[in-house]
Amino acid sequence: MFIDTATITLQAGSGGNGAVSFHREKYVAAGGPDGGDGGKGGDIVFVADPNLSTLMDFRYKRKYVAPNGEDGRGSRCNGRKAEDLVIRVPLGTVVRDAASDLVIADISSAEPVVVARGGKGGWGNVHFATPTRQIPKFAKPGQKGEALEVRLELKLIADVGLIGFPNVGKSTLISVISAAKPKIANYHFTTLSPVLGVVRVGPEASFVAADIPGLIEGASEGVGLGHDFLRHVDRCRLLLHVVDVSGSEGRDPKQDFETINAELAGFSAGLAERPQIVLGNKCDVATEEQIAEFRAFIEEQGLRFLPISAATRQGVDALPGIVYEALKELPPVTVYEPEYVRPDPSLEDPRAFTVTKAADHVFDIDAPWLERILAGSNVEDYESLQYFQRQLADSGVLDKLNELGVEEDDTIRIGEYEFDYVF
Repeated sequence: MFIDTATITLQAGSGGNGAVSFHREKYVAAGGPDGGDGGKGGDIVFVADPNLSTLMDFRYKRKYVAPNGEDGRGSRCNGRKAEDLVIRVPLGTVVRDAASDLVIADISSAEPVVVARGGKGGWGNVHFATPTRQIPKFAKPGQKGEALEVRLELKLIADVGLIGFPNVGKSTLISVISAAKPKIANYHFTTLSPVLGVVRVGPEASFVAADIPGLIEGASEGVGLGHDFLRHVDRCRLLLHVVDVSGSEGRDPKQDFETINAELAGFSAGLAERPQIVLGNKCDVATEEQIAEFRAFIEEQGLRFLPISAATRQGVDALPGIVYEALKELPPVTVYEPEYVRPDPSLEDPRAFTVTKAADHVFDIDAPWLERILAGSNVEDYESLQYFQRQLADSGVLDKLNELGVEEDDTIRIGEYEFDYVF
């Protein structure tokens, strides 16, 4: 089964928590805090694997979670950075943000691409020591890693795309001009997935051709298999439009040509303008009048026409050189530039919060930064609570609570935490 789209969830690793630790050594009094920082969480990295040709693996596994960073330790030892989670995908996979459909990355080279970043590690209590707070019993927890839902879309990377109706000889042609060995039979839809073949032109010259199957009338609207495979024509620099010039199946070659071009235009306006060379296949069973009439029809539209027979190799041996010369005049294979912009933490208010009155004597505080401070606080320690209350006052949270009419013993909720308000 050929799978060329998949939607998956990514969760990068969280940073390790900072450590609460104090130096303990014989003959050393009041060693002071020495808690180390947490390690960074693992990134999620996408890497192109030339041995993969489908997104089948992502049909069964939909969630990928990178490991968390190691917590800090005593003696100012920082936690280890977590290993990155490497996801292997076929060459040519486009990664899009599922919500906005913007391109995050185009995996079209061997270079690894970081798609989701791991969180930073938290600070150990050594960072919170001051002349007046010499034994801080709290630390900073690690930050959460990025969470994304992404859509993977496979767009094969090929210089040349062979297009045309089923059973016009595309599979036979690619098997003749390259080492590709697709299944060939005398019925429609023999080819159920795109077939790539490297076409050698000389000792150091070659290009990649792809047999794009499933194109029929209505393909751009999802009829048959065509809609699934039209996306793979997107990157092709040149199209070889294969037409059965003999009309051996009772179809009109002119109408076939126009129908396929209409499907390309229906899928993408850019595809309709893609350079084409029209190959009149099965010339060995066509009459001279059929070939001449179709040639005139194609050349009237300003396109190049080449009569061939993939079965007998008539006109085929010269084809790779002709295509290679045409490719020299065309721009390189399309690479999709990233469009998705990650939220910039520096542009956000680091101490943004909202306070709402959920019910009588119940107030909710939405402030992720405050939750992180509370998570690293020791509620049994006076200095730790003092530090937390100072953050409430300095950030304006207490002023907002007073503005909403908070009273003593009212319930205050911050994320998963709940406590009574005391003046």
